[in-house]
Amino acid sequence: MAFLVGALMVTIQDASTYATFEMASKKTPESVTVVGQLDLEEPITFNTSTSMLRFTAVDKDGARSIVYYNQPKPTDFERSEEITLTGLSSGDTAFFAQNILMKCPSKYADEAQFSSK
Repeated sequence: MAFLVGALMVTIQDASTYATFEMASKKTPESVTVVGQLDLEEPITFNTSTSMLRFTAVDKDGARSIVYYNQPKPTDFERSEEITLTGLSSGDTAFFAQNILMKCPSKYADEAQFSSK
C-alpha cells in the first residue's frame, strides 16, 4: 500500500510540472514543461555562429511565446505535430528551452491510409 501511495505521489508531481506559457512566467525561475505547437507563420531562425535556434510556439491555451534553444535545430523540426519544451521563462518576453521533444507525423499513418483504400 505504501508503494502505491508513493507511486501516486510521484505521478502527481510529474503531472504538475506541465504548464502553459502564462504559468511558466509566474514560476520563474523554476523549470517547467510546456506542450504546444510550432507557429509556422512566424520565422524560424538558426544562428550557426552561436548555435541559437529562435522560433515561436503556441501552447495548449493558444498563447504564443518566442522560444530560444541553444542547440542545433532538430531534424524535421518544421514537420512536428507537437513540441514539448522544458526550460525557463524570462517572464513575459521569452521562453528558454533546455530540451525539445517532438511528435512528428508518423510515416506509418500515411502507409495505413494508402493500404485502406
